Amino acid sequence: MTSDVVSLTDTPSAADAAAAPARFCVKIMTRGDIAGCPAWAASFADLRKDRRYYEILEDTLGDGVEYRYFAIVDRAGCIQAVQPFFLLDQDILEGLGETWQPWLARIRRVAPRFFKTRTLMVGCFAGEGHLAGSDAVPSGEMAKILCREIVDLARSCRAQLIVLKEFPARYRPVLDCFVRRGFARAPSMPMTALNIEHDDFDAYMQNALPRSARWQLRKKFKATDGERLSLTVTADAKDAVDDIYPLYLQVFDRSKFRFEKLSADYFRRLGSDMKDKIQFFIWRRGGKVVAFSLCMVEGDSLFWEYVGLDYAVALDLHLYYYTIRDMMNWAIANGYKWLRSTGLSYEPKFRMRHDLDPLDLYVRLRSPLPNAIFRLLLPWIVPARYDKTLRRFANYRDLW
Repeated sequence: MTSDVVSLTDTPSAADAAAAPARFCVKIMTRGDIAGCPAWAASFADLRKDRRYYEILEDTLGDGVEYRYFAIVDRAGCIQAVQPFFLLDQDILEGLGETWQPWLARIRRVAPRFFKTRTLMVGCFAGEGHLAGSDAVPSGEMAKILCREIVDLARSCRAQLIVLKEFPARYRPVLDCFVRRGFARAPSMPMTALNIEHDDFDAYMQNALPRSARWQLRKKFKATDGERLSLTVTADAKDAVDDIYPLYLQVFDRSKFRFEKLSADYFRRLGSDMKDKIQFFIWRRGGKVVAFSLCMVEGDSLFWEYVGLDYAVALDLHLYYYTIRDMMNWAIANGYKWLRSTGLSYEPKFRMRHDLDPLDLYVRLRSPLPNAIFRLLLPWIVPARYDKTLRRFANYRDLW
């Protein structure tokens, strides 16, 4: 097994020595290296996106991405915790507002790699990040170990930029050590959360929405009067992937911001490998699939991950809202208290009284001098700054 190793036996400050004893080393490993490792098998077990999800990503979304793992190894050579990360070429300026894009395009006609750099990202390629703590290495200690060594680890990977990708705001106290080590914290595009502790969707509208919003929704729902729309809810949609994947691509192609592009195999593998945490909602009109939603379950929350729509009918029938009503009724009937959604499409979520659920980026350049400048620049190049709808949410300040 060949691995890059960073020892934790250098001379730390007194505070670091007390917090992160020099009894571990960090090794960069591949998935083959950690196969069968109990620490990896138990990683993220309490979350909807457990280690199986990371393996599915590596198997189905590999174009231009190198998946690796930080293994925290004790003196006996045993792996005590495993933190996923990945490497890719990152466009640092992709979040600039539309005003700047023509200027950026002109520069890149001459210098194609202007502000593009090899990047080490700690977290999940398709989803929010979490620290993979264990009984032997709690999350707080994991953060301190990585914080102290990550610049050297990035150097061994030839990465110039280091990012902790989209960590929920609850990690801020634990990850503050990164800010003290030269990282800048800035908001990513947030998730949203809606409390659904109501008897059904109609009760939610009556209790949570103003009269004008209720009137607008009822008007949209009238578009489906007389339509033959049927809903199927299943944990395994392998037989329908050929129908739902083109609808996902329609939504992806229309999106203003494009993140990871999923593959058809991604949807197949979720249904076959993670039936305990997956729900596909599939709507048919006259037997033809016209919409779907991929949701995941965790505790008392239903997470709305991805959506697909047939735009030949979706806009006329207001299928976006129709699907939300069905999902909420299903979630309420099955005892869920929260509908949580991934980022984007904030306008309808604002109207339906979602709250923002902040996600943070922790970013630094490996080289100290350029990083000092970059820390000042970062808050001005993240997409969240330029999304006008976000500013209308009551808890917008929580992003910062």
